[in-house]
Amino acid sequence: MALLFKKWIPLSGKGMTNIRQGNDKRESPNNIQLVIYMRKTQSAGGVVVGPDGRILITNQNGNSWSLPKGHIDPGEDEVAAAKREIYEETGVRPENLRLIKKLGSYQRHKISKTGSDDKTEIKTIHMFLFQTEQTALSPTDPHNPKAVWLGKEKVAERLTHPRDKEFFRKVISELSKISSKRGR
Repeated sequence: MALLFKKWIPLSGKGMTNIRQGNDKRESPNNIQLVIYMRKTQSAGGVVVGPDGRILITNQNGNSWSLPKGHIDPGEDEVAAAKREIYEETGVRPENLRLIKKLGSYQRHKISKTGSDDKTEIKTIHMFLFQTEQTALSPTDPHNPKAVWLGKEKVAERLTHPRDKEFFRKVISELSKISSKRGR
């Protein structure tokens, strides 16, 4: 699905000379219409808690850090997509992931290859909480060449995108519940 945005912009620095009819702006010789298409995509991923309570994050394109996640393939449900993406980006096998709960969803722009927001795509990201006993990491996705375990107090500062940081900070209390259950 694509969203379409239209915006009139002046061709000269002297301002717009539009003919207005209500909220409608009509083309004049001094203006062009900028049309931007934005894809809306669905992604799924997870906050993966390791045996020592550390959290798994992944490096994308060598220029940004995020929680493991990616596009949901046609016919795939959110949990299956999350497990597949975690495996591709970190090497943690799906059978070694134990689903705890859905953490929620949020939206953000795709990160471009330069590390900035790619405004041509807006993602809805569905995140799940998983536990694993697997510690060995070996990403299979060449666009996500590195994965690391971090203490939960360091994850938000390492994540690149502000919306990823915000989401992680909102769910960090859920991770404390996991850690306290392990100690029992």
